[in-house]
Amino acid sequence: MIYTIPTQTRIGHVHLKVTDLKRSLGFYQHLLGFDITQYFGDSAVFLSAGGYHHHIGLNTWHSEGAGPAPQRAAGLYHVAILYPTRKDLAAIYKRIMDAGYPITGASDHGVSEAIYLNDPDGNGVELYWDKPSSSWPIDAKGNLEMITAALDIPSLLGELAG
Repeated sequence: MIYTIPTQTRIGHVHLKVTDLKRSLGFYQHLLGFDITQYFGDSAVFLSAGGYHHHIGLNTWHSEGAGPAPQRAAGLYHVAILYPTRKDLAAIYKRIMDAGYPITGASDHGVSEAIYLNDPDGNGVELYWDKPSSSWPIDAKGNLEMITAALDIPSLLGELAG
């Protein structure tokens, strides 16, 4: 029998190896706005949005002072952080631009809109919101048809007007 994972299953957190906790906190806490829920000694910290025990764990257990993971090797491609609304995505995009932090891409995937950047250790980070499922692109056979198109930045920032 083929096992099917329960539909209510969610990915609860990601735990990243980083080279410098203070520098990583500058990104995840001060730029992206996550709250610290707990330090684990001086080598790990747990961060949350909205009071959850942790969405992101950062540690230096095997990576303190090391270089970034090789780009052309197996490993994490990116962690995706889901924002509740398009306006929330617009707000974090503006915050990143105002801080002068570099983005690596911005895409409309038909099902979602996303901003891409790297954390200080080169870990990929996707910031996105999901479009309503009723607007997702479906082909003639009824299959989901995700795309990668340029994100309409002026329209996104228009969410902040008014």
